[in-house]
Amino acid sequence: MCSLLVYVDDATGRLMELRFVEVESAFDYFASTSGYLRRHGKPVAFYSDKHSIFRVNHEGSTGRVRGVTQFGRALTELNFEIICANSPQAKGRVERMNKTLQDRLVKELRLRTVSTMEAGNAFLPEFMEDYNRRFGCTPKNPHDAHRPLRSDEDLSRIFTWQEERTMSRNLVVHFKRVSYLVEPGPETLPFAGKRVRVFQWDDGGVELRCEGRLLPASPFDKNRCVDQGAIVENKRLGAVLSVMQASQLQRDQARLRSKKVTLREKERIVAAHVAARPSTADSAVPDGLSEVSSFLDRFEAEQKARQKAHNNRAALRRKALAQGQRPA
Repeated sequence: MCSLLVYVDDATGRLMELRFVEVESAFDYFASTSGYLRRHGKPVAFYSDKHSIFRVNHEGSTGRVRGVTQFGRALTELNFEIICANSPQAKGRVERMNKTLQDRLVKELRLRTVSTMEAGNAFLPEFMEDYNRRFGCTPKNPHDAHRPLRSDEDLSRIFTWQEERTMSRNLVVHFKRVSYLVEPGPETLPFAGKRVRVFQWDDGGVELRCEGRLLPASPFDKNRCVDQGAIVENKRLGAVLSVMQASQLQRDQARLRSKKVTLREKERIVAAHVAARPSTADSAVPDGLSEVSSFLDRFEAEQKARQKAHNNRAALRRKALAQGQRPA
């Protein structure tokens, strides 16, 4: 299952950009709009629906300052607008195109046995060229209102997720549950306590800038905490590390179940576990996890048995007191 992002020229009915994506996310619209702008230039305005990517539906959300979404902020930097329609009928051109594509494009994909999103995106330029040649209309005014991109407009930087944070006096910036430590020096110390703009790319890379200057920083994940006071004997170190690894896995599984974590962040968590998975040669080495797990199970069972016996004795005492007898 996937979605199709469609860009249509309202004057001619020509397809300007098509892209298959897994979900309608801000980064997917960033990528498709970047391709559109590199191919055609900047339009006067985009005409879209009221999707949360284009319009703030809930005030006060993170990253949506003063009623502007991340996509709207990027278009403002490029100096063109986006207009949100009040109804599907208002944007009839693209709605009729969607109906056509759901019929014609699906049949073309089946005739060419295209069944993956990657193969579909590779076929879309050929389909757009053929469709525009056969069904594109000639406008009454041949003037192209698209403006070329300026040399100082870096689309790879503009089409990023951007938020502002305040850097602490200790040169620490917190962003999405990760602390970024800025390297202290004569060039970074004057920025302590100032507002910093955080840039996040589609692949998860993060960049910090203050007053236009790039700040050298390294991430420090607060979840990866180690008790420096814990002293473990060397013969038990393997089992302890196994327990720690299991605990880390449980925390990642909780993040995968969370609705607050985005799909892309979940994909990066899964990819990290796949990369850290031991090879076949190492998989036969015992890690002590079964030993520790059985010990914990026995300990938990003993604790439950003690608690049950304590509860039974307390119940007998209460019963004896209710009957006026001296408890044993």
